Formats: sequence, C-alpha cells, structure tokens
Amino acid sequence: MNAAATPSACADTRTFGSLDRLLRRQLASRMASLRHGWLRLVDSEGTLEFGDVDALPDLQVRIEIHDPAFYRALAANGSVGAGEAWMDDAWHCDNLLGLIRVLVLNRDLLDGMETGMARLGGWVMKAIHAARPNTRNGARRNIARHYDLGNDFFRTFLCSDMMYSSALWQDGADTLDMASTRKLERICQWLQLKPGNRIVEVGTGWGGFAVHAARHYGCHVTTTTISRQQYELTRELVAAAGMEDRVAVLNEDYRDLAGTFDKLVSIEMIEAIGAAQLETFFAKIGQLLKPDGLALVQAITIEDHRYRQALKSVDFIKRHVFPGCFIPSIDAMLKAKTQASDLALIRQQDFGQSYARTLEAWRQRFMAHRDAIREQGFDHRFERMWEFYLAYCEGGFRERSIGVSHLLFARPGWRPTEAT
Repeated sequence: MNAAATPSACADTRTFGSLDRLLRRQLASRMASLRHGWLRLVDSEGTLEFGDVDALPDLQVRIEIHDPAFYRALAANGSVGAGEAWMDDAWHCDNLLGLIRVLVLNRDLLDGMETGMARLGGWVMKAIHAARPNTRNGARRNIARHYDLGNDFFRTFLCSDMMYSSALWQDGADTLDMASTRKLERICQWLQLKPGNRIVEVGTGWGGFAVHAARHYGCHVTTTTISRQQYELTRELVAAAGMEDRVAVLNEDYRDLAGTFDKLVSIEMIEAIGAAQLETFFAKIGQLLKPDGLALVQAITIEDHRYRQALKSVDFIKRHVFPGCFIPSIDAMLKAKTQASDLALIRQQDFGQSYARTLEAWRQRFMAHRDAIREQGFDHRFERMWEFYLAYCEGGFRERSIGVSHLLFARPGWRPTEAT
C-alpha cells in the first residue's frame, strides 16, 4: 500500500476535515491486506494503492473520490453507505463491475466495512427493513416500489419477451432473446408439458412464460401477480397474442390461490416473499398441485454457509432497490419444503454464469437508454442507483457468491418416464 506525498488532480477537491482524514486512514489500514485484485484510490489528499497490480489484470480498478463525504458515508453505513455515496456522485470508478468483483473476492475486507460505527447504521437499516414485512398489504407495497416503476422503464433494458429473470446462455453467438427463449424451453421440458395441462404460475412477470407455454405447448395457464402494472400489461399482451382462452391473469396474492393443477411454475418470485414466508410458499405449492404434479422453481440463491448472516443484515438492494426481499439458500428451501409439504426435489441445476451474462446485457441496454429513462422522469441519482444495482448483482454472480438454480419438485404420486 502506497500513499502519494502530493495531492492528486482529482476533479473535485472539497475540503477534508480532521474526521475525514481519520476515516481515510482507517480505510487505508483495513484495505492494506487486500490480496485479490488491485485498487488505486485517488482524492485531493493523494493516492493510495492496494493489492497486487500484476495478480489479476482484469481486476485493476481506479477510484476517484470527489467528495470526502464518501468516507463518512462508508463509516456510518458500511457498504450501503458506499453505494449511497455513489448515487450522490461522491466517487467514480473506471471499472465498477471490477470493483464489485474485487470486494467479493476479498470478503473478509467487505465484511469489515460493516463493523465499528457502521453497526449503528446497520441497526437503523434493519429496523426499517423489519417495518416492511410481506403481509398481504405489505407485499403489495414492496412489490409496487420495484415493479411498478413503470412498464416503459423495464422495456428499456429487458428483451422482447419482458422476462426479468436469468436467461440461459449457451455460446458467444447467443442474443439475449435467444437465451431467454432457451430458458423458457428448459422449464417447459423439465415439467414435461403437454396439451391440456393446467398450469399455475406464481409470479407473472409480464406474461412471458404464460404466453410461451400456451402458444407452444397447448397448456392452460393461470398466472398471478400483485404488481398492478404487470397485471395490466400482461392482460394486454395476452389479448394481443390471442391467448385469452388459454391464459387467465389474476391480480391476487399467491397465498390466496385455490384450485388443483398439473404443474406449477415460479420464476424468481421466491426472493420477494421474505424468509418468514418460506414454509408458507412451499405449503401452497403442495396444496395447488395434484398428487402426481410437478413444480419448477427458479430461484436466486446464496451460499448455504452465508445464509444466516445475510438474513441478519441489510444490503444495498434491500435498502434501496427491492424492499422486503431476501435471497434463499438451497438448504433453507429444502428444509422449508420438508417442514411444509410432501414435495421431493428430483432435479436441480445452477446456471449462475448465465445470470452474469444476463445482467451484463441488461446493464449495457440500461446505460444505452439513459436518455429515454430520464425522459420518463427518473433523475440522475436514480440512474446511478440502478447502474450500481446491476453491477452489484453481476459481480456477485461472476464470483459465485450468489447463484441461480432450477429446482424441480414432485408430489409423491409422480412417476418418472423414459424421457425424464
């Protein structure tokens, strides 16, 4: 770790106070043990370098601190504070994705940011998060804060089927649309869909799966969402596709669904239910399926050994992007389904690197359409928040601190066929 003796030519040289200098020294001391990657931090006080510049050439990152408020935000609210300072233009970076990856690779240092004064900020954020439980009314409010940002907003970066979940990439020639369709096809094939199957979908999105299954497999799909904007647009898309006789779109909480179905699908909806509702979720799956039914859940997952720690903390996404959310672990889901249902896990596959590529495509599209996003009324701070969010998620998938899996569950009456 090196500190330059003279101030840098940083774009903004707002005055450092004694507290700012103290917090800067504390950060430098903590980051001195960085081993994976290389960071250069530049501010009006000088230059600091951390790590090995020759170790990982693609993880060399330059950070410019434009406002010493960055150090205060980091000290007060840890990694969330750093994200908030990014939103406020207090710092910039020539490789935001690389920075996220470096921090994930040096998790002990990342965890160290949540200690000291940041614990107080963490307690406040946990109190705010706890005040957003996923009761029926609370879940609608939480969902609205994210999905009801507007259908036009999501159109700016999603592909043509409006799937807001990981696609399934195969090779470098894939487009986002191709990879998204491949994901839908895998789900349909794992579920062994056939004409006349009655399917219930927990979490509609914008109807991409429902229309695909009805059009290509002759199924009848009942799909539900508690996002008003998703509900209204999905009804329009279903009508435009001429699928009203095959797709029923509901604006109901999944906990209120009734009926019996051959198959069930839930594509990255489980993250929105909250950890306290895991058993309720799997109990409802069991109730909705016929005795020989199959259910496919696509879920973002966290490592089993980090699940409990993650439940006790509030990260940038919980605080600013998606209130009420959580990331389950495979172990937590299996324990919940065992306690609440007779479902058996018969197949599981992780495809986390596909999510990294999906997020890369979304981020590129988002950044290319910033003018259109501003025209919708979103300000610069919102734009910075989403840029950070998309890079934050992509970095996690690239370094495998989070994954995404297809999990296929069966009720006791199901029996495998030769094609299974």
